[in-house]
Amino acid sequence: MAVRPVRVAWTLILASIGAFITSLDVVVVATALPSLRTDLNASLSDLEWTINAYNLAFASLMLTGAALGDRFGRRRMYVAGLGVFTAASVACALSTSVETLIAARLVQGIGAAVVLPLTLTLISEAFPMVKRGAAIGIWGAITGLGVAAGPLLGGAIIEGISWQWIFWINVPVGAVAIVLSMVRLRESHGPRPQLDLVGLPLIALGLFALVWAPVRAPAAGWGSVEVIGALIVGVALIVAFLVRERRARFPMMPLAYFRRRGFATSGGVAFFLSFSLIGSLFMIAQMFQVGLGYSPLAAGVRILVWTAMPMLVAPLAGTLSDKFGNRPFMAGGLLLMGLGLGWLGLAAEPGVGYGSLILPLIVSGIGISCVFPTLANAAVGSVPINDSGVAAGANNTVRETGGLFGVAILAAIFSHYGSYASPASFLHGFRYALLVAGAMALVGVVPGLLSPSKTQASIPHPDDPVPLPQTQEASATG
Repeated sequence: MAVRPVRVAWTLILASIGAFITSLDVVVVATALPSLRTDLNASLSDLEWTINAYNLAFASLMLTGAALGDRFGRRRMYVAGLGVFTAASVACALSTSVETLIAARLVQGIGAAVVLPLTLTLISEAFPMVKRGAAIGIWGAITGLGVAAGPLLGGAIIEGISWQWIFWINVPVGAVAIVLSMVRLRESHGPRPQLDLVGLPLIALGLFALVWAPVRAPAAGWGSVEVIGALIVGVALIVAFLVRERRARFPMMPLAYFRRRGFATSGGVAFFLSFSLIGSLFMIAQMFQVGLGYSPLAAGVRILVWTAMPMLVAPLAGTLSDKFGNRPFMAGGLLLMGLGLGWLGLAAEPGVGYGSLILPLIVSGIGISCVFPTLANAAVGSVPINDSGVAAGANNTVRETGGLFGVAILAAIFSHYGSYASPASFLHGFRYALLVAGAMALVGVVPGLLSPSKTQASIPHPDDPVPLPQTQEASATG
């Protein structure tokens, strides 16, 4: 009887490692951009693509990653995703031109798109419903640590060693996680024995086109033919995917799940959370350096009062959500996040002392910490356990898409009201960008309030997919 608790603990540890390294690489490269520009003779467009290539693959392929895990085995695909991510990290570190770095970052994003949705699937399957919120709270804290550690770790590595080491650090972590996952994780499959070979490319290409628009908008313009065309193509392909899913024998995404309040509202919360979080992180990291004159490492240290909050608050929020439900934490967290970001935007002005920024950063960070684990719990808890990978993939896809739109729109607002010409000009644009970020978080309160107080996974729906017959022993041996 002692074997299962040990296996459950290993599942949480290994899934959290995967979430940590894939989340870390979303933001850690930002601090290396000046070094990349010098060492690889990269243009501004090249630098943008070192970040965008990863995010594009990450956002557009997560549903595909979840589907592959359901079909071929979650442990097997989790290990494969870690392998792709780790090998691509080696290629990034060895890159001698910006073109090879961008290509390696694209492959790295593909691996991450397989890993991240399966982390929640593995945890959801391993933990009973009454303990799942606490487990996802720990997962949320470690994932938040990945985001928090990005600016600090990146700044320390750039100042102390070289930019290549922001990728080399993934290699030993990934290698150890691969070996332990093969030994300690149990194999499981989803309820669909076949891949939807028509739906899979439709959703992958549709999401790619949809997220291409905010990536290209800063350079091409929101009114350009390229951006508008990408949005139209993306929407058309996603509509075609939804039509296909109504007819498919084994759909990637059962449309009946959208009738569940928990599933539908968690997507709305995810979009507005990530829009505000990733967009404001992009601006705040620059604010400390450009607006207030701190070095990359000093800026990373000061941002910690904001980004480290998930490590402190997320486990508690996840545990309390098992008792009180997800709704008060999602709605209340977004409210605190919105108020904190708006406060920070108003407080940031030329010559402001760091002490004046600490409290709004903490308020916003606590809000983020309340939403992060309860959002994940609401998404995977709103569908049958066999489809937790689908829920995780869909929710993470919406979340990453929100982040891409957040960066693009906040950057456009900043450019309209401010510039890099002087600290004062930067802070003027920063103020308006942060006020919009705070407002978008407040908009997210609405779907948070509309979410059910408890998860709905235990409530059967007549259109739910029928699980495949599978014994516990077979599942454990893979």
